[in-house]
Amino acid sequence: MPFLDFPANLPENRTPRAVIFGAGHGSTYPGRDSNGYTGAADAIRAASQEDADLVDNWDFDLGGPLFDSKPACCTDIGNVVTLMHDNAGNRARIEAQTRSILALPSVPILLGGDDSLPIPFLAAFSDQAPVWLLQIDAHIDWRDEVDGERYGYSSPMRRVSEMPHVAGMVQVGLRAVGSAGNSEIEAARRYGSHFVTARDIHSKGASAALKHIPEGARCVVTLDCDGIDPAVMPGVAARTPGGLTYTQVIDLIAGVGRRATIAGFDLVEFYPPNDINGLTALTASRLVVNAIGAIVRQ
Repeated sequence: MPFLDFPANLPENRTPRAVIFGAGHGSTYPGRDSNGYTGAADAIRAASQEDADLVDNWDFDLGGPLFDSKPACCTDIGNVVTLMHDNAGNRARIEAQTRSILALPSVPILLGGDDSLPIPFLAAFSDQAPVWLLQIDAHIDWRDEVDGERYGYSSPMRRVSEMPHVAGMVQVGLRAVGSAGNSEIEAARRYGSHFVTARDIHSKGASAALKHIPEGARCVVTLDCDGIDPAVMPGVAARTPGGLTYTQVIDLIAGVGRRATIAGFDLVEFYPPNDINGLTALTASRLVVNAIGAIVRQ
């Protein structure tokens, strides 16, 4: 079933403002099983069905109906076929799908899936330079390699920093301890990444992160579900207390849409086996709705 029952194509050859697609696997580490991520996109789609008949109703998150009382302008083209441990093939297919959406031109929205997906997703923006990146995550993801794999879920921001079309990044929601050692922190700081901790957002609001994004910039938003507090999104691989609230995250999304232009959006690191009563899927669905609403209004 598609997200909010969106069609795969719009009538009358109209170009969609945003195109949704899903992917389960990016680059899996040797000897590890990432099959639990496979159903993430479809779980989010299933959760969205509760609101599928309410698209034209008033949405208090957005200050109006989803499509701002204009014709529907979003499609869902299904999932990219990915295979666990077919790392190079998965990256190539995800990047190709993203490029095809950008060529329409439309804003790609990727639902996943493990946190290596942002690497091929961002790689597809090489013809869209310059772009900025807003990462919402508990971790900085700057490992250079793990078990010989340089494109896994601990390395997306390191690989993105090497892409010449990415002008800068803001990393928000950081907290507690993760895989980053001193060398990763130093590498991120040398690059010029802006660190905004979860406590910064709790005390100062979304502006603590948004102020680092140049006005009018094209910005890709990558949202790792563990950036949000596990009381709201428990369906992640590594639950970390003290995360962002739902309201803080939608303030960030809306703020990017007002200050800059959302050029792409991905939601990753949803691990359905760890979800509780479908809470993560439901929250993820609402976050995607907010992303679409911000894109429509920008």
